[in-house]
Amino acid sequence: RPSLYMSTDLPTAIQASVSAPPSVSRTGRLEVLWKTGWLAAIAITVGAAALRLVHLGSVPVDPFYDGAVRSMTLSWHNFFFGAAEPSATVSIDKPPVDLWLQVASVKLFGFNSAALKLPQALAGTVSVPLIFEAVRRLCGTRAGLASALAMAVLPIEVITARSDTMDAVMMALLALALLLVVLAAQRGRTGLLLCAAAALGVAFNVKLDESLIAIPGLLLIGYLGLPGSRRRRLAQISLAGVVYVAVALSWLTATLLVPGHHRPYAIGSTNGSAWNAAFIYNGTDRITGKATPGEPFALSTLGGYPQKTQAERDQIPIPGPSPARLLARVGPLSGERLGLEVLVALLLGLPALAFTWLTRKPDDDAQRMRLAGLAGLSLWLAIGVVLFSGITRLHPRYTEGFTPAVAAMFGVGVAWATTSRQRIRLAVLVLCMAVVVFYAAHLLFGLTAVWWITLVAAVAATGFALGAKTRIPATAATLAALLAIPTWAALNGVRENVSDANRLGVLAPSELDRLSSYLRAQQGSARYEVAYDSATKMGALVVKDARPVLPLTSMEGHVLTSVARLKALIASGEVRYAYLSSLCGRHSPSTNSDCSEPARWVRAHATDVSRAAGLPRNGLLWRLPGVMP
Repeated sequence: RPSLYMSTDLPTAIQASVSAPPSVSRTGRLEVLWKTGWLAAIAITVGAAALRLVHLGSVPVDPFYDGAVRSMTLSWHNFFFGAAEPSATVSIDKPPVDLWLQVASVKLFGFNSAALKLPQALAGTVSVPLIFEAVRRLCGTRAGLASALAMAVLPIEVITARSDTMDAVMMALLALALLLVVLAAQRGRTGLLLCAAAALGVAFNVKLDESLIAIPGLLLIGYLGLPGSRRRRLAQISLAGVVYVAVALSWLTATLLVPGHHRPYAIGSTNGSAWNAAFIYNGTDRITGKATPGEPFALSTLGGYPQKTQAERDQIPIPGPSPARLLARVGPLSGERLGLEVLVALLLGLPALAFTWLTRKPDDDAQRMRLAGLAGLSLWLAIGVVLFSGITRLHPRYTEGFTPAVAAMFGVGVAWATTSRQRIRLAVLVLCMAVVVFYAAHLLFGLTAVWWITLVAAVAATGFALGAKTRIPATAATLAALLAIPTWAALNGVRENVSDANRLGVLAPSELDRLSSYLRAQQGSARYEVAYDSATKMGALVVKDARPVLPLTSMEGHVLTSVARLKALIASGEVRYAYLSSLCGRHSPSTNSDCSEPARWVRAHATDVSRAAGLPRNGLLWRLPGVMP
């Protein structure tokens, strides 16, 4: 079956191998997997899974979202809205699609740290074979494997996939959309394009505007790659746009079908609407750099910060907007974790695009598809670089919006530079290796063991590229040189249980236990366990007790429970205590939840029982006026 083994369509090849005689079917199937690179891709995926799953339960969690997951397990109403506490007074600031996966996980495996992060870890793992297959179809097996390996060890992706946030799930949906667009273009199937649009719509429901970074590049791949006339391609893309909008706005629209008094107040919004939270708080406010609790403005200084251990370096703020921001030496978004792979993607991937353009043949469909893919991926990469270099508010996890493009262009560039002895490719490879070696010394604060590995592999890669009869040694040595530091950084992140979660509302275990025990003993017939100063800080208590909590404020100190309503709830016996997590000093910002009107009223009229509850300082727990001890 010579034609079978040369097939580039894996599902067709496997189907043919399954129909072979029993005596040769297993051998034929393995040879198909070997020829298409899937055996190696499976091995890479297993390694990616190990990085994302080992000691997953030891990674710190995010009480804000975990409290919502806990509440969502209690009723279908809470499940649909993403209620942040059991009585559904408020909901999280985003559509709860990702949290639905976490609810399913904790229902299956129990409410624990590992189960809460399992969907993200699996999503990060699944992205590896998705990237492999998409790039393999565009640029061949070698490029696909290099891309899969780059994604598997990309430190920022490993850390995000091990964190209790939704970015890894969104990224996996973007990778799925990429593969579906490539398949749609290769096969000329409108249905596959609509499936890609639906995947992008679901990605929007997971992380809103962060998912939009991929759309221009994917649109370009579809427009340039789809067969047929320009009018037909525009019609297909327009129909896909309709599907995207319908899916993207499906949950937000569905919330309007529920009467207003049954809808929780969306945290982050100014009017309680989930639409406002989605497009203002998570939209324009992100672009303009408006600060919120737990998300400080990025700073550009490194002075005065410790730099000895990785944990200390992670406390250094992300540099402010600048062209070199993603190449920072230290911090949670250092060059070790993302910038080095971005640099290689630019140094090797963009020349691969230019070379493909200059050597294109108008009648070669495979080359046309390759050019469409490289153009779209380059646009996706460029948008990510520009956006994340210039945006004011930046968390490392936000970069998941373009990590598939980084890994894909990395792999394409490595394969292009190491598959021929053409002078232009050798020159680009040597230049890239020189830049990486010097940059590595800068990142690692000197000539460390990892730097020496990078240098030796870089020299070997150059030597193999110049003299080896086969190109496989050159590709292998190049990957070793370029991925030594990312692999080392990923392993460090796993070993040190690094998380990219906000950790809003974290309480020391002993303090949380004492607070919970005291409130349980004093609960009586009250509906609410306690009135909490901020909806963003009550998650740890909700996780522990799964009882209704009354939030006094939302983001930026926006009042949710007025003094008049608080008095009415006290009079009716529905709430007996209040918890104020911080102080309100003379120089406190106006957005401090404990400087809000209801918090000030509590301090003026309630009785401080913090010491009686065994808490570490005064001013935390207050018995509300009129409540008997």
